[in-house]
Amino acid sequence: MKTSGHLSLDSHAAPGGPRPSRRRFGAAMAALAAGAFLAGGSAPSWAEDVVRVGVIGEFSGAYAIYGQQSRRAIELFMKEHGDKAGSTRVEVVYRDTTGLNPEVSRRAAQELVTREHVQFLAGFGLTPNALAVAPVATQTKTPMIVMNAAATVFVPTRSPYIARVSLSQQQVAEPLAEWAAKQGIKSVYAIVPDYAPGIDVEKYFSRAFEAAGGKMVGSVKTPLGGVEYAPYLQRAAAAEPDAIFFMSPSGDQGLQFLKTFRGRGMEKDIKLLSTGELTDEVVLDSLGDDAVGLITSMHYSVAHDSDENRKYVKAWKAAYGQNEQPNWYATGAWDGMAAIYYTIEKLGGKIDGDKAIEALKSFKSESPRGPISIDQNRDIVQNMYIRRVEKVDGKLANVEFETIPNVGTTQE
Repeated sequence: MKTSGHLSLDSHAAPGGPRPSRRRFGAAMAALAAGAFLAGGSAPSWAEDVVRVGVIGEFSGAYAIYGQQSRRAIELFMKEHGDKAGSTRVEVVYRDTTGLNPEVSRRAAQELVTREHVQFLAGFGLTPNALAVAPVATQTKTPMIVMNAAATVFVPTRSPYIARVSLSQQQVAEPLAEWAAKQGIKSVYAIVPDYAPGIDVEKYFSRAFEAAGGKMVGSVKTPLGGVEYAPYLQRAAAAEPDAIFFMSPSGDQGLQFLKTFRGRGMEKDIKLLSTGELTDEVVLDSLGDDAVGLITSMHYSVAHDSDENRKYVKAWKAAYGQNEQPNWYATGAWDGMAAIYYTIEKLGGKIDGDKAIEALKSFKSESPRGPISIDQNRDIVQNMYIRRVEKVDGKLANVEFETIPNVGTTQE
């Protein structure tokens, strides 16, 4: 029930009747203060002129550099587009998981929905964190916008209230495998991290590569952290592949892998193929000239050649410094906010979980990464790019040289 703008201390007292007790007066003033707090920054879910978005992300800990990219993108989007979607004001509330913490993520989602009265859940850089929140979204019928978690079929299928605007590992793996086969690469050894995205990316790369006539000559799964890559690379070299397919769960591990790969001189005989995490913009400079020539597949590069991307990068540098640049995490968050604004405006600020999800299925946008849309399975459809690390104006860049348009994710 909505409350009025003022509070009667004793609505049943006749003029000149008994004054309210001190206890009742104190309770009334507390209620008035609480009402003022809600109106100013914690609007309940029935307030149609304010929609609150609860963003759950890895803002500290080992993945903080990626969580910070997401938060910066959200804040820049609201700076560039204003804090209103149509006539509805948008507020964002952040919660930090401190890293890979499914239970912390679940509790944060519950608190955001029940106490902070958010009408959207969003963020989620890591797949396990997103999966932990899915039941909360289902139980409370809260639309949940996954901005970055990338396990293939796991994420959107875990709740009917999830829509994903990031990517799936199928989207990055299959185009790269097909490209490799066309280049005459006949055998590949896979080195991937032992978690859902790593398992997915190996599955889809292997399937597509062998369907194109290639042969997988071996594979190994590594821990998520503190990996010593030398023994894994020794096993890969013993299989004598034409190429190694590698995925890194973080920029630091990618750097360690590349140092070991180059240090053993393996680049002389074995090509290296990877998903875009290896040459992520936030770590690319640290890779140094050893990165030049690396081939990766991904859905976004700062070097993407479009007016929309140039405006985006210019705004980013103006806001955060000329040496700063957005990466794919940032772009997922940027597009996630675009999807949320679209939905709020389409529904006139009256957020109903089922109607919001239906509205999201019609979302289309010209993103900094290229054209994107949400399909009927609540997953992203987008261009994928094969890129090569090159020097551009003296700086390393992921230069796209082949585009695979309108790539979706197959439900299995």
